[in-house]
Amino acid sequence: MSGSASSLTDRTVPVVVIAGRPNVGKSTLFNRLVGRRMAITDELPGVTRDAVEGRWSIDGRETLLIDTGGYRVEGEHLDKLVSARSLEQANTADVILLLLDVEETTPEDEAFIDVLRPYGERIVVVINKVDNEKRLQNVWNFYSHGFKRVVGISAAHGVGIDELEDMVRELLPEATETPDRESRDAEAAIRIAVLGKPNTGKSTLLNNLLGTERSLVTDIPGTTRDVVEGKFVHRGQSFILLDTAGIRRKNKVTEPVEYYSVNRAIKSIENADIIFLVVDILEGVSDQDKKIAQLAVRKGKGIILVMNKWDLVDDIPNRQAAETDRVRFLFPILNFAPVVFISAQTGKGIDSLLKTTKKVWQQLHITVDTPALNKLLKEAAEFHKPRGKRRYRTKYMTQTGTNPLRFVLFVNVKKGFPKTWVGFLVNRIRSNFGAKDVPILMELRE
Repeated sequence: MSGSASSLTDRTVPVVVIAGRPNVGKSTLFNRLVGRRMAITDELPGVTRDAVEGRWSIDGRETLLIDTGGYRVEGEHLDKLVSARSLEQANTADVILLLLDVEETTPEDEAFIDVLRPYGERIVVVINKVDNEKRLQNVWNFYSHGFKRVVGISAAHGVGIDELEDMVRELLPEATETPDRESRDAEAAIRIAVLGKPNTGKSTLLNNLLGTERSLVTDIPGTTRDVVEGKFVHRGQSFILLDTAGIRRKNKVTEPVEYYSVNRAIKSIENADIIFLVVDILEGVSDQDKKIAQLAVRKGKGIILVMNKWDLVDDIPNRQAAETDRVRFLFPILNFAPVVFISAQTGKGIDSLLKTTKKVWQQLHITVDTPALNKLLKEAAEFHKPRGKRRYRTKYMTQTGTNPLRFVLFVNVKKGFPKTWVGFLVNRIRSNFGAKDVPILMELRE
């Protein structure tokens, strides 16, 4: 892929990392500091696997706060990946919040403290669950680890947060870029939600686009639980990617954590401009893919069908055309959506995917003046009158919004107005005004 890639952890703002063993309250503290529930919290250890990012403002100074996966001394392959990623994040941070439990210091805590000791000058030791006077007295014992900055807090109740902010403020480097510039950059970026069934290659695609292993990639379905953000630039255009948990059927969602992951993934549709619906070419389109598509279309989001693992199929002439026709037949709700064939593993097709993304983005921002719309409406009604049990007539049409594209059609009778005719009108709008690759929301009013 050509173009420069960069992540949100570039030095545009100071980076603060929350680190510690599993189940000491890292995600609870993260949510407390960013002021909303971004990271999933649960009593089950090891819920956070990928690094979750959010903005933490300290007296108006913006920082990038990162909630890391728990550090384990021992564990399975996935645990080791999570631990390694936690250490990478800590190594590049401006400030490290080493979170410990006031009630116990475990061998894993001791091992992690030894690993982090070289970074002592930028560490704040944060003692969590300090919610009574006795526990407050125990905080002094943690100075024995040799770090200068120690603070007792209760992430769940918000106790000690002001003192924590004071210590972090002392360690922040000089500001290198203004928040206004960052806000402008964020507004100009195309926000993409990467959705699909578990194990279709979503995280591999994200890592390929970012040029870095931001999301854990394993053969275990459902590895991604939180929404992971990453930013990159391609051919001068900024993109923000939202990598989400794979969406499964409701009756297969058993863990409470997975329930929240799925809901978070669905909410990411709201925050995105364009959806990458990633499909494993070897498995084909599923009922769950169709449900994701329905959600996206209902919200008027741009959507691209990303047929992944193209490198694993036989290269037969016209294979892509045949697969596209098959998808169109199985997926009539997305008869407008572009179909792009890629290999997230090798990077083949990524350039085409991003070009298509920019084209869809541009179509989402098309504006049509009212006279042109009503000229089209008149021609459409003369060519093919709306027919039904009653005498239906169209009166007037106007555009009410972009991204998503919204139009209002005024009719004499709204109830029972033929949906097929509305679909006919929508297709006319697409073909006449250059919006052939995006959904159009049409509201009827009397």
